Amino acid sequence: MISGAAGSVEALDQAIRGLAELLMIVLEDDANLSGLDIPKNPSDGFHSNEDESAVAFLQKLRQLPVKSHGQDETIVENSSAACGDTSKRGIKEKGSAHFSDTSGSFRINRTKDWLVSTSVHVDKLLSATFPHLCVNPANKVRKGLLAAIRGLLSKCSFTLKESRLMLLECLCVLVCDDCDEVSAAAQVFLRDLFLSSNKHHVQHDFTEIFSRQIEKLPKVVLGSEEALALSEIHKLHVVIYFSGPQLLADHLLQSPVTTARFLEVFSLCLSQNSVFAGSLDKLILSRPSSAGYLHSITEMRNSVLVGNDNLGIGDAASSEDSTHFNVKIPHSLENVQKEYDLPRMPPWFLYIGSQKLYQALAGILRLVGLSLMTDNRSEGSLSIVTDIPLGYMRKLVSEVRTREQNKESWQSWYNRTGSGQLVRQASTATCILNEIIFGVSDKAVDALGRIFRGLLTGQDDRPFNMEDHVPSITLWKVSGEKNARSYLIDCIGSLLHEYLSPEIWSLPLDNKSSNQQPDGEVADVNLHFVHDVALLYQVIIDGIGIFSMCLGKDFSSCGFLHSSLYVLLENLICSNFQIKRASDAVLHVISATSGHPTVGHLVLANSDYVIDSICRQLRHLDLNPHVPSVLAAMLSYIGVANKILPLLEEPMRSVSQELEILGRHQHPDLTIPFLKAVAEIAKASKREALSLPSEAESFLEHAKKKMNDVRKKKMSDPVSSESYDNDHDLDMPPVKSEEEVGAPIEQWESILFKLNDSKRYRRTVGSIAGSCLTAATPLLSSLKHTVCLAALDIVEDGILSLAKVEEAYKHEMETRHTVDQVFRLCFLYDLKDTLDAAEDGADENRLLPAMNKIWPFLVSCIRNKNPVAIRRCTVAISNTIRISGGDFFSRRFYTDGPHFWKLLSSSPFQTKRFSKEERAPLQLPYRSAAVSSDSMMAEVSDMKVQAAVLNMIADISRDKRSASALEAVLKKVSGLVVGIACSGVAGLHEASLSALLGLASMDPDLIWLLLADVYYSKSKDMPSPPTSDLPQVHEILPPASSPKDYLYVQYGGQSYGFDIDFSSVETVFKKLHSLVYTNSQLYR
Repeated sequence: MISGAAGSVEALDQAIRGLAELLMIVLEDDANLSGLDIPKNPSDGFHSNEDESAVAFLQKLRQLPVKSHGQDETIVENSSAACGDTSKRGIKEKGSAHFSDTSGSFRINRTKDWLVSTSVHVDKLLSATFPHLCVNPANKVRKGLLAAIRGLLSKCSFTLKESRLMLLECLCVLVCDDCDEVSAAAQVFLRDLFLSSNKHHVQHDFTEIFSRQIEKLPKVVLGSEEALALSEIHKLHVVIYFSGPQLLADHLLQSPVTTARFLEVFSLCLSQNSVFAGSLDKLILSRPSSAGYLHSITEMRNSVLVGNDNLGIGDAASSEDSTHFNVKIPHSLENVQKEYDLPRMPPWFLYIGSQKLYQALAGILRLVGLSLMTDNRSEGSLSIVTDIPLGYMRKLVSEVRTREQNKESWQSWYNRTGSGQLVRQASTATCILNEIIFGVSDKAVDALGRIFRGLLTGQDDRPFNMEDHVPSITLWKVSGEKNARSYLIDCIGSLLHEYLSPEIWSLPLDNKSSNQQPDGEVADVNLHFVHDVALLYQVIIDGIGIFSMCLGKDFSSCGFLHSSLYVLLENLICSNFQIKRASDAVLHVISATSGHPTVGHLVLANSDYVIDSICRQLRHLDLNPHVPSVLAAMLSYIGVANKILPLLEEPMRSVSQELEILGRHQHPDLTIPFLKAVAEIAKASKREALSLPSEAESFLEHAKKKMNDVRKKKMSDPVSSESYDNDHDLDMPPVKSEEEVGAPIEQWESILFKLNDSKRYRRTVGSIAGSCLTAATPLLSSLKHTVCLAALDIVEDGILSLAKVEEAYKHEMETRHTVDQVFRLCFLYDLKDTLDAAEDGADENRLLPAMNKIWPFLVSCIRNKNPVAIRRCTVAISNTIRISGGDFFSRRFYTDGPHFWKLLSSSPFQTKRFSKEERAPLQLPYRSAAVSSDSMMAEVSDMKVQAAVLNMIADISRDKRSASALEAVLKKVSGLVVGIACSGVAGLHEASLSALLGLASMDPDLIWLLLADVYYSKSKDMPSPPTSDLPQVHEILPPASSPKDYLYVQYGGQSYGFDIDFSSVETVFKKLHSLVYTNSQLYR
């Protein structure tokens, strides 16, 4: 019957229905029990409708649409009539053991022994076929099976009492069928059973099924047939749901032993015992990526790019009105949950089963959590149940503390019996706890309603009020009382306390555990241990997101967000990508549940708590070596926020101390992370500093407009105009009443307060930028190019910030002078005193003093002969000079210029000649190695360095603001550049020509003489003077007798390897002549 005729679905469907029809005719309860004088015990059977006859029910079965030929339909009709007559005769002759009419379709002898024997044989037949038919892939077969089960349970429940539990189990499987039509029909029929007068007997059977399914659950889950495992779990799911929360409460709370045994069943099903026993295909599919795309980081970085750099302070203060916040697309909770689905299948379960199998198992655990929160009689039981798996976490914390007390290495601790198993048990326990708590969330309740959506319609698909008919609908609703909510918060708080335990997060995530060794010994940690810890961290992080989904905004108001946000940010920069991705998902979920449109808003709103945690951990860097990276990561996400800058003064002091000589010596590995943090602070200050001048200028225009209103009002008043003529000490006429001010006094008070606020904020930005420069400046002379490059970035951003701060200071002083005039004019002496008191001297002369301190270290960076650092340093020098002005650097280039020009004195393809007077730079004791003076650069690297120096000269000389820096060394520089341009080094041709164009903008005559001196000494075609009064070219520029007699050599000094190539000389001379000397705009 299972295979059907030649595998035909139609034949199999007809076989199932025919068998059910036969059994209902032969083993119908009313006919057999009354005919054999056996009293019917109500506890042994149940009927959905006592008044409905078997004939009527069979008639309904025969009226079902069947795709068959006309001959089959005739046979069915004849069989129906015959069966109807037989049933009538059987019911009519109840007192006889034999049917007297021999013309019937069936002829049997009904005895008690026959009934028992027949029911046993039928039970064997049905038990061998029906459970397999429940998972048949054909929907029509499962529909036919459902019809058969409905008929057998309705009409043969007592006669087939041995098969009743099996039929109910099959019905439970069909309730969760993938086909909506099958599932809805099964749910309606099961609902009708619970609405019948014998519902207590159904509940009794369900209790027996529950106990039986729990015992065999681990065996089927860990078996090889996933379809069978799914059907068994679906049975359990349906039994629990229709029985109501009381079934689970009675079973779990019966004793601590039963609770532990129940949870142990799911521990076995979800354990990591099979984590390395899967097939090779599963192992390859589960292999994590080495890198990935994190939406949180991209989203928060895009917020920096999209944001307006010139945003005003007043506008940026409100995140709701901020322009660069409004351009983001808010993430609704539904969209976030689709992209970041929580809870997720634990990583190790992939080796056991599929996502579908895990969701089925998790559904049972979610019903456990929901039942403990919906049953009023089990108040306080949630903590009793969660304490059992939570015990594994506490045991792990205790073991780690013991390891720390014994100063034991991680590897020896892991090698001890049970330590590795304890980590895996804690992971499984965390997964179970996450699912139990998630069952209380609205998302889980909605998912449960979608599974049993068929209960919302009747057999005729008409909706009706379920709360009046099926008690399970109302029973599975979380209590809305405040006590229940408070109790859930307390339970989550206790779980989160263990999740965030420092001992848990001290477990190593790298096979090198030098930072974790008490004695500083470097030891290799077993990779299995590292893998187990990574899995534990992933489920813990997912648990934090689940708790946020359950509590919503209460997650933040109860303080849980403040205690967990730092951990999530810390793991967002973890070396393990899977942990990164988990943190990324949870941050999105928390931001959505907390009402923040993006993760950046979430971090900004709670930045004070995060920075407080960072400041605490900065005091103990030996125990928290990761905190600089966390600080750098957090600042990179909230750099657009002006409110974060005042909070950075305290961590900036700690960072500056760690970047001093002693701090770098104590923690050499933390220099780069600290520099990254300082770089982010410098970027934040730069972005805010860029907005200060425009904001100060707009505020100045606003103050001047108010002052002009006062002027116009005064000039229109004849009395005031007369007093204005007599008043020569003030620029404006005195006003003696508030109405003559032109604006209410409150407005001038507001202007004064805003002026003071902008002044304080400007000082904060300038102070932080100055601190960044102070911390990074000494590291410009570092021998490590990574350190030097990071310091150069900080210096460049810091100098720009100070320049913008000084520019804003000038506008601020003009505004102050304008406001002071109005206060004197209007006799507002109280406001004037407040304005004078706020003025404590000029404090914005920071730019040039800072450059005075930075310059020697820039020169030291050039002298270190690191090609990568030199190229970046030349860019930083040209940018800082253009920002600060060239006058300040004229004397410095005259003094320290030889260190720069020395780089241009030799061809990259010529062996360098070092002077005996050249001294090696001073080496401090903590330096790892000294730089050898005879170290050689590759030709390509040397050429790139020279091109960078030439580009620096071009950038400085082109800008009128910075060109004066080269005035004292113009001849020297011009000679060197002309020599390189006239040589045959093709790689430097473009850079030298660009430098010549810049120098020609400063002194075109000098550049022309240097080029003409070489060009006409090689050229055979000498141009004639335009008039006879002018001398010949050879009289003005006599030919050089030797290469040393060229003007560019006399000005620039002797160079090596840059031999004159006449084709290059001709190309440069003609191109420069067309670009400079024939262009009236450039030639002056």
